[in-house]
Amino acid sequence: MKKAGILNRHLAGALAELGHGDGVLVCDAGMPVPPGPRVVDLAFRAGIPSFADVIEGLLDELVIEGATAAHEVREANPAAARLLEGCLPGLQLVAHDELKALSAGARLVVRTGEARPYANVLLRCGVFF
Repeated sequence: MKKAGILNRHLAGALAELGHGDGVLVCDAGMPVPPGPRVVDLAFRAGIPSFADVIEGLLDELVIEGATAAHEVREANPAAARLLEGCLPGLQLVAHDELKALSAGARLVVRTGEARPYANVLLRCGVFF
C-alpha cells in the first residue's frame, strides 16, 4: 500500500494515464458530469472531500500548464476564487455555460464533495520536462 500521495486507487490510476494537454475537470457535487470522460467520484458527504483538499492533492501530483474556471466563482464563491487564483497563475475565466461546454472535452472528471457553488475548474496537463 502507498504511504504517501493519492491513495484512492481509481484516482491514482487515472492520473497515471494522463498525457500532455489532457483535461481534468475538478468539480463540486452539483456540476453536471459530461458523458464520455472517465469519472472518479470522491464525494462522501457534503463538503467531504473539500474542493480545496482535492485541488491541493492534484497539484502535488500533476504538472498543470493551464486552467479555466467560471467567472461567476468570484462573486458566488470567493473562497474558491481565492484558492484557484492563488495556486493557478494565469487562470482563465469564462462563463459557466462555456466551462460546461469545455468540460465535455475532458479526459477525466474528479467529483468532490464540495457543496458550495462554482467550485469547478478545468485543468490542462503539462509535462515535467
